[in-house]
Amino acid sequence: MRYFDLHCDTMTECYVNDRHIENNDLHIDCNRAAQFDTYAQCYAVWMPDSLHGDKAFQRFSHVAERFSAEIRSTNQTMCQCKAPGDLELNSGHHYAILTVENATALGGKIENVAEFARFGVKLCGLTWNGENELGRGVQAAGECGITSFGRQVVEELERNHIIIDVSHASPELFFDVVSIAKNPIVATHSNAKSICHSARNLTDEQFFIIRESSGLVGLNLYKGFLNDEQGKACMDDVLRHAEHFLSLGGEDTLAIGADWDGGAKEDFVVSGIEEIPELIELFLRHNYSESLTDKIFFKNAADFFKRENLL
Repeated sequence: MRYFDLHCDTMTECYVNDRHIENNDLHIDCNRAAQFDTYAQCYAVWMPDSLHGDKAFQRFSHVAERFSAEIRSTNQTMCQCKAPGDLELNSGHHYAILTVENATALGGKIENVAEFARFGVKLCGLTWNGENELGRGVQAAGECGITSFGRQVVEELERNHIIIDVSHASPELFFDVVSIAKNPIVATHSNAKSICHSARNLTDEQFFIIRESSGLVGLNLYKGFLNDEQGKACMDDVLRHAEHFLSLGGEDTLAIGADWDGGAKEDFVVSGIEEIPELIELFLRHNYSESLTDKIFFKNAADFFKRENLL
């Protein structure tokens, strides 16, 4: 069984609350990940909207250094993917990919994009929910999109082979990014607004644009993004979102971005990575072929990173 996940906040939680990736009470640890034949996980450095300037960049550096230290501590149970060829897809491997959620982590300095690249960052969201020096996030008031600095950052990220993540972008920021970006864009952890009307989800038009860019959309397992009825979400809702995106021609676009440790365990339709096999089995029971299920849960993401010569 193979699993590739585009987004979690687990490593940030390890830093903030002094947990260890080998064994913990979070959504992910190495012991539970060992059930997969091959497992690749994008680990985000999450930046709160309250941090800016040098303090924001320092936090990025501290979490990225903790990421490296945690990988070293696993005695090769985990390996970081940083360069083309690193994602070898060997059985038994736990591949770790560094990403950034909220580019206020740059500290307002374009030259820090090179530091992102040095640490091995492969995906970067320009904002979290609020507004920052790059643009407006999805929960910030107003109608503005990207700033002049944000435009420079998009170009510099792409020059450093870092893909833009639009999961927390306001609609205006989304379309501004689309007008600038030369490479595919991704929404690492967003669902279908046609099924659940959360502002964090994607319209059909946005999904089409990502699909046409040869990008990816990762299904989010957080209850609030799966069902409009508070507290009613379940695994079946993940199927509803998948089926909607597939109806839009998303067979090669759809992936998983569970958003692990972006909230409490009870806020998710699965309690942790150990329950992903149950979700895979649910897809198979609903007449998804093994090949399509593998595409959603692994192959589309793996193919993307290889196709874009990121890993």
